[in-house]
Amino acid sequence: MRTSPPAESASAALRRVLPTLSPGPRRVAQQILEDPASHAGLSLSALAERTGASESTITRLATTAGYRGYRELRTAVAVAAGRDAGPPPTHVTSDISRDDDVETTVAKLAAEECGAITDTAATLDHDALGRTADLIVAARSVVVIGIAASGLVALDLAGKLARIGVVAQAVTEGHAAMTAAVVLRPDDLLVVVSSSGSTTDVVEPFQRAHARGVPTVAVTARPGSPVTAADVTLLSVSSKESALRPAAMASRTGQMFVIDVVFTLVSQRTFDRAHAAIEESWRALAPRHGHAHDPQEKS
Repeated sequence: MRTSPPAESASAALRRVLPTLSPGPRRVAQQILEDPASHAGLSLSALAERTGASESTITRLATTAGYRGYRELRTAVAVAAGRDAGPPPTHVTSDISRDDDVETTVAKLAAEECGAITDTAATLDHDALGRTADLIVAARSVVVIGIAASGLVALDLAGKLARIGVVAQAVTEGHAAMTAAVVLRPDDLLVVVSSSGSTTDVVEPFQRAHARGVPTVAVTARPGSPVTAADVTLLSVSSKESALRPAAMASRTGQMFVIDVVFTLVSQRTFDRAHAAIEESWRALAPRHGHAHDPQEKS
């Protein structure tokens, strides 16, 4: 059973589910996110009165965010508010304008990328990560499907896995994705990467493979999206979107972090084979980079 998010991730948990909420719970979540400190000590009835929402709406928000009820969410918000108390933060805002200079743009992007990784790490389901690694190790072959920006993430995972001896293929085009999915067997594994979780060229191959008993893993930022019907779902957190930072760009950092964690867990589980494969590939490629055939000389 999935455990509740850690207390320090209350804001991350609310931001993650925000796009999926109906208007009532979304309004409550937005008010809490705007000012956690002033909402942290409120009883259920007091919060309902302040936000104009029903007590059942607030309770539903808490469970949707992964908590066992409002009391647990309130505790998490209080811990987060206490952590954030003190001197005003010095980090920059996330909105990048066309007039920002290079230094400001770099600082804003760095803050957003770090935030996406921190929030994703705080809300990742550790059991789901372990199950994903086990499925990859056990699979005859792994097919990773991702379209557009998520295709870059798919290529990254397949490339990493191939380097440590896992038979892996990335597919980044819709027709090819369906073709790859329909020939998978129950001893293979399909991994789908989609921030929205509803991209047709990802969902249709996923559903076809899933219906045929092929094990499936989904990497997405949207709880409740079609791909979360997978055997294992890994939820990433997107950094904030803006006019100059569209959804595809905002979601990629969290997805890449999830992929790096999965790859590391697989490497741990197949350490001897992975180490040998990396050493062998280094030796094979060393002459192309002007190195001697001695892995100890790697820089």
